[in-house]
Amino acid sequence: MATIPTWMTELEDEDLAFIKKFILSSGSLKEVASLYGVSYPTVRLRLDRLIQKIKLTETAEADPYVSLVKRLAVDDKLDFDTAKLLIAEYRKTREG
Repeated sequence: MATIPTWMTELEDEDLAFIKKFILSSGSLKEVASLYGVSYPTVRLRLDRLIQKIKLTETAEADPYVSLVKRLAVDDKLDFDTAKLLIAEYRKTREG
């Protein structure tokens, strides 16, 4: 039996549903946009964020706090500038 890759286990159900629709539509973003009833750029943005999530998992930092802050930024639960600030300040406290 095959094991599920870590990057897949850390995705949300809606991300997995998106991947399934993407595969079943032979990778056509235009078709996925039609399935969701949204524009092509909206689907492209969602795919880009999904790619970022996967990359974050594959290149996960040794520090769980930094990984959490990055994941929150990718999920739009924290803006990018705030995430950068939190990580920078956190690293300063760890160094000094």
